[in-house]
Amino acid sequence: MMQIEVLKSKIHRVKVTEANLNYIGSITIDSTLMKAAGIIPGERVYIVDNNNGERFDTYAIEGPADSGMICLNGAAARKVHPGDIVIIMAYAMMPLDEAREFRPSVIFPDSETNRLV
Repeated sequence: MMQIEVLKSKIHRVKVTEANLNYIGSITIDSTLMKAAGIIPGERVYIVDNNNGERFDTYAIEGPADSGMICLNGAAARKVHPGDIVIIMAYAMMPLDEAREFRPSVIFPDSETNRLV
């Protein structure tokens, strides 16, 4: 049976709060945002930086709830700057028939505070 990759989760337009080069890797995301978007710790996520056009992937780790934290860690810290606006996406593989009916979880936090509105 054919499987295709479709958008599963999206956190649309949040502000980078930190870039920590001295960390193993990943993106730290406010756990409230992760839960609302259906992203789990360790899940592969794709990041798009609206300010500079960078596109890359890493894995998600939970930050403190309701903190607004969006921190790129390790090598990914070189691709963003605090204050940049990013989009965070996760994809899933599923059968074509299921994909036709599937609706992704998309959230639109306030891009100044990174909190749900």
